Amino acid sequence: MSDAAPAPLMSPEALASRLGDPRLFVLDLRPEPTFEAGHVPGSVRSGYAEGWRVAAEGAPGLLPPPAALEHLLRSIGLEPEHHAVVVSAGADASDLAGAARVYWTLKTAGHRSLSILDGGYRAWTGDPARPVATGAEQARPPSRYPVAIDETWRSSLAAVEAALRGHGATFVDARSDAHYTGREKAASVRAAGHIPGAVSRDYEGAVEPGSARLLPRARLEERFAGIGEGPVITYCNTGHTAALNWFVLSEILGRPGISLFDGSMSQWTANPARPVET
Repeated sequence: MSDAAPAPLMSPEALASRLGDPRLFVLDLRPEPTFEAGHVPGSVRSGYAEGWRVAAEGAPGLLPPPAALEHLLRSIGLEPEHHAVVVSAGADASDLAGAARVYWTLKTAGHRSLSILDGGYRAWTGDPARPVATGAEQARPPSRYPVAIDETWRSSLAAVEAALRGHGATFVDARSDAHYTGREKAASVRAAGHIPGAVSRDYEGAVEPGSARLLPRARLEERFAGIGEGPVITYCNTGHTAALNWFVLSEILGRPGISLFDGSMSQWTANPARPVET
């Protein structure tokens, strides 16, 4: 592997060409029974619901604290020199958003060599010639991963409040139009509507229908045009689907100043004094 930064989105063909590379770390986010039925050879499994997000401060999906992240990354055997490739099930846009959230978490924890498998495991098995392993994973020895939190890509509640007061960022809402306008409300959110002044970009619109593959770059540029220059804060209900908009803007389109509000509307609406528009 070259020392150049890897592409944030990896094709199944590119991953297949890297199998056996000692610096490759394939991270599968699926549940254990699904993983054991078939996975990319050499994968390490760490389910999306198994420590990648924590409930705290009025929000169900916050970034875990540094000590918890260290425990998680060390337990799966990740080393700083590994090229981590995040693999989702590949069923739909939500799967890709989960992979984007884990990618964001790893990057915020200080890991730099990162990719997402475009289309997830479903795309991997699209070619029957690609190898598939079954059974339990081959566990790696625990590492001594040195987590170093970098808040560059994260907006805390305090940062969001400051940005709203000072008009210091464009807010991009990743939810459906029904949630954005307030016609519907998720159970995790106390008040329907959106952060004042936010623009709507439903995260599902960035994905090829019926898959977990991103649209071509040109179409992504068209979709995210018109949201203005300068800092952007992406959000949703719990910091899950907004991770995909963050991934597109920051990692695919290469825009600086893109951050994810991991507390999102669940944390924003926990205090009824915070403004919400419908």
